[in-house]
Amino acid sequence: MRRNEAAAAPDDPLLRPLSARSVVLSLLLGTHPPELPAKELGRLVGGFDVGGSTLRAALSRMVAAGDLRRTDAGYRLSERLLERQRRQDESVRPRTRAWDGDWELVVITATGRGPAERAGLRARLAALRLAELREGVWLRPANLERRLPAGLDEVAECCAARPGRPGRPAAELAASLWPLDAWSGTARELLGHIGRAARPADRLTVFAAVVRHLLADPVLPPGLLPDDWPGGELRAAYAGYRRELTGEVRSRVGGA
Repeated sequence: MRRNEAAAAPDDPLLRPLSARSVVLSLLLGTHPPELPAKELGRLVGGFDVGGSTLRAALSRMVAAGDLRRTDAGYRLSERLLERQRRQDESVRPRTRAWDGDWELVVITATGRGPAERAGLRARLAALRLAELREGVWLRPANLERRLPAGLDEVAECCAARPGRPGRPAAELAASLWPLDAWSGTARELLGHIGRAARPADRLTVFAAVVRHLLADPVLPPGLLPDDWPGGELRAAYAGYRRELTGEVRSRVGGA
């Protein structure tokens, strides 16, 4: 069986230094609607150690790359990145339902696809919090309130199933599909970083790592998780930071 990566690889730094682009995206991804006046965006990023000339260059590149749209009011996330914002929002408040023991099962049936197409499909399935049991066979507990994307049925068969061997607990299967102990350990490390980060730039760096980690949370039913699972605590910490950041954005824009 494959263990699906839910934590940063050992050679990846947990906290990545944020570029001007990362700071702008972090602010807009956390803003609803995701648009800010240019002047206020400049004031906000200044609090995260991004200078004016650096910001202007980053904004020009982001518009050219299709990350942002220039509007009469300022800058707005492109349609392409609205899906990323939706996923980020759901990582904080995943929509779940009581689990009755069924699993979602997705079996890839399409053939003749090139490497790029196969990689894109794998990324889409992982983003749906599915795990790969073996090549072309993906599954997860059916406890998420969400629709599978349009077009998936053109390349795969989707159904409900109850996998497992007689006498094998479902929690054992879940532990074979996701590195739950590794995810939990990284989450606790991030919680420690949150407690130590005081400067705005440092806090934004930590919470950017928190978002990345929450996006990799499999959001399993409680009965399939190890004891003392820190997912809820990490979500609560991020939700508090987002309220703090939203308040800062509103005070800046409202006071303009």
